[in-house]
Amino acid sequence: MVAIETDGLTKDYLVGFWRPKPYRALDHLTLAVEPGEVFGFLGPNGAGKSTAIKLLMQLIFPTSGSARILGRPLGDLAVRRRIGFLPENPAFYDYLSAEELLTYFASLFDIPAAERKARVARVLDEVGIGAERRMRLRSYSKGMVQRVGIAQAILNDPEVVFFDEPMSGLDPLGRREVRHLMLRLRDRGCTVFFSSHILADAEAMCSQVAIIAQGKLAAGGRLSDILGVDVLGWELIVDRVSPAALAQVRPQARAVTELHDGRYALDLPPAAPEAALQQLAAAGARVVSLNPLRATLEDFFVKHVAQTAGRETSAL
Repeated sequence: MVAIETDGLTKDYLVGFWRPKPYRALDHLTLAVEPGEVFGFLGPNGAGKSTAIKLLMQLIFPTSGSARILGRPLGDLAVRRRIGFLPENPAFYDYLSAEELLTYFASLFDIPAAERKARVARVLDEVGIGAERRMRLRSYSKGMVQRVGIAQAILNDPEVVFFDEPMSGLDPLGRREVRHLMLRLRDRGCTVFFSSHILADAEAMCSQVAIIAQGKLAAGGRLSDILGVDVLGWELIVDRVSPAALAQVRPQARAVTELHDGRYALDLPPAAPEAALQQLAAAGARVVSLNPLRATLEDFFVKHVAQTAGRETSAL
């Protein structure tokens, strides 16, 4: 059974006061997410990521198309108990403490009273909220509110969790902790669907991604297939390079960049770099590092977002 699937999901808004015209925020989105994987839903700001998640959460309703979660139509009450959701900008009752807020949410999930205290303590520990859990939320920073939002999303031990920009407001340490949390959820068998424009996070965690631009699915697939394993070239860093040795190897390099004081970075083509290494070593140069160059998710993202924008421009 597919954990999340959409079929031609579309959302139009009417914009303008006098003779309003339709604006398409999401255009026939079709995708499938397998159970137990971390799925990255990527795109620039305003691409339609939050619109898609709001449709899946039934905070808004589609103009056309359909979607299913855990094999059931959207809005199925039994399924809603099995999912978690973090909105992009969570807002809570700021006169409550984090403990009080999560205890209230636990009661909405009918978590037994005897279990609530331990469950709340566990999820607050997981998101890194310590003694602050007894302070009023109005005194929290944006990053701490974000952590509380993540805690409420996993309070019911969901089978599927939706995170809309979960790294927003977090410092580097907080981002790393949330990445580890997502991987722990995956290891428990939970399906994690998260939207982001921070590509490094997606590349570190995701098994599959979809890239959305201007409301349309621009590209998608398994990350291993998208990036591949082929070496696109080599980055060779050397120092103590004489001008004569540099002139000898320069024709073999696609680019040569001087770093400082006789240290250079050479961009070599995919063919084995042994010839350049031998020439430089014979001339007395010292090899600092040799690293393969491979495609990154950022390369793939920029390429397909630009292609989608180009198609939209040409259609005008």
